[in-house]
Amino acid sequence: MAAGSELLQLWRDTPTHKRVWAIALPMILSNISVPLVGLVDTAVIGHLDGAHFLGGVAVGSTLFTFILWAAGFLRMGTTGFAAQACGADDGTALRRVLLQPLWLALLISVLVWSLQTPLLNLGLHLLDSSQALLDQARLYVGIRLYSLPAALANFVLIGWFIGAQNSRAPFILLLAVNLCNVALDLLLVVGLEWGVAGAAWATVISDYLGLLLGLALLRPILRRYPGRTDWLRAFLLRGAAPLIRVNRDILIRTLALESVFYLLVVQGARLGDEVVAANAVLLNFLLLTSHGLDGLAHALEALGGHALGRQDKQALRKVLVVSTLWSLLLSCGFVLVFLLGGNAIIALLTDLPEVRQQAGTYLPWMAVMPLAAVWSYLLDGLFIGASRARAMRNAMLAALLLYLPLAWSLQSFGNHGVWLGFLCFMLLRSLLLGGWFVHLWRADRWMAPR
Repeated sequence: MAAGSELLQLWRDTPTHKRVWAIALPMILSNISVPLVGLVDTAVIGHLDGAHFLGGVAVGSTLFTFILWAAGFLRMGTTGFAAQACGADDGTALRRVLLQPLWLALLISVLVWSLQTPLLNLGLHLLDSSQALLDQARLYVGIRLYSLPAALANFVLIGWFIGAQNSRAPFILLLAVNLCNVALDLLLVVGLEWGVAGAAWATVISDYLGLLLGLALLRPILRRYPGRTDWLRAFLLRGAAPLIRVNRDILIRTLALESVFYLLVVQGARLGDEVVAANAVLLNFLLLTSHGLDGLAHALEALGGHALGRQDKQALRKVLVVSTLWSLLLSCGFVLVFLLGGNAIIALLTDLPEVRQQAGTYLPWMAVMPLAAVWSYLLDGLFIGASRARAMRNAMLAALLLYLPLAWSLQSFGNHGVWLGFLCFMLLRSLLLGGWFVHLWRADRWMAPR
């Protein structure tokens, strides 16, 4: 009873609601624009004459996303350190936290470019799909790789903006990139009939325009936190050991997560082109959920990291309670939308009857997914803000090790088994990471230096 009264008191803290939504609302609106681009990509490609076009974009996009998400530490690692630098009012550290990951983004891009042929061959080797589908996937990835430096730099900028508690800048950046992407999709794919290549070039152009805009948005924030910019120290990565350690652990964690998504695509591909195309349609539902709920997770990252920088435990309790309850309400909203309008969304995305039928069959899995996934998004935000990447890594690896035998045992259930296994994986992530947080909190070690 006392615990419930305390939660209610924390929930009633109006200033915390305002701070959470000042960050979350612009991020939700801008984040949802990301999967909306995927919806447009799926819609324009899904109306071409053949499932192999849609399947090729799905596979190619997954392979490229594997590279992007593998480098997702550039955003997540930057957010935590930027939030803590702001909490400590350290403008010099804030500048270093920006420059070092931008330099890492460029180095990673050069490395991937130099290894693109073997990486692409490896990614396509395990797919037992038609040659037509694989050719379209290869075409898509080959073009998208041109945008890698800009896409990774945008990751850094967005993470830094969130850490600085400026949600307006990433809102403007993401919205501009994605609206540009939609417009170019319609022009290049529908208007000029460039097909899969048009969808890829639309993203390349949009990413570079977004980078230019993001750099222009830095100045007001840097003026608010005066400090010294040590270019040489940043590019020689001096003092970057904590950032590199966090990024290393987030990289391992992300590779484990991406391997699950890749396995999902592989399992679908082996069930036929129509199944992999249907799963591509359904993944847009998952993207809508994750990008919407990530807005509140971003607020928890920024405000939680800021509270940690100030060593303010009560502020962290308030933002944790407010973010969690709003996330639960939002996830229930997604469930209702998918139950009531899921088939209509599928119909908008493709006019291929066999793909519509397959997607409708497995739609119930997407309807329950938000309630299973919401916990992992929130906990990721909490741990990112605290720069506790090692715990995230260990929880993800443990969930993967438990998931693999489960996925193997569910093969006889076909695509239902694929989605059941994925649902269990999301729950495993949440249980493992949530258990570790509870342990640290009860031991009064969450606010302690690491």
